[in-house]
Amino acid sequence: MKNKKNIILIGMPGVGKSTVGVILAKVTGRRFIDADLLIQEREGKRLKDIIREKGTDGFIEVENQVNASIEAKRAVIATGGSVIYGKEAMRHLKEIGTVVYLKVSFGIINRRLRNIKGRGVVLKKGQNLYELYEERCRLYEKYADVVVSTDRLNVEQTIEKVRRALRNAGETSSRSGNFGKRRG
Repeated sequence: MKNKKNIILIGMPGVGKSTVGVILAKVTGRRFIDADLLIQEREGKRLKDIIREKGTDGFIEVENQVNASIEAKRAVIATGGSVIYGKEAMRHLKEIGTVVYLKVSFGIINRRLRNIKGRGVVLKKGQNLYELYEERCRLYEKYADVVVSTDRLNVEQTIEKVRRALRNAGETSSRSGNFGKRRG
């Protein structure tokens, strides 16, 4: 990939953003950044502890600040699932890279997220996983430059599908960032 832009991965917790991100960074010769680890470093605590101490809104504020301040070139950035609640963060991420939504069906997410609270997932009071999924999917679609459905794909197939979608979106030849929303 010739472009100096970053690749930003968004999607539900459990979709594989970090796993895909590490390997995608290796095969494209980019640096890997895990935004959740940046948050933990800044706060000196695990995500679930930050959520417990600061509450949902406090965590989203911290996440927004951290993501809005990421400075990177030629990196794959795996974000937390709730990054889409931070307008400043999403504006910044779209400016510095191509936003790729790794989309997966609710059934798969439901199976993968058995211990949702232990993972540090941001849930509003009284909200269940399905309601969270429905709410977030609309926001992921809104911010995505590229949408890649990952149902029934292994990691290698997902990475190849992401690379193909980025090529089709002009990621390798365009520096303008005006890729239009492509589905893979």
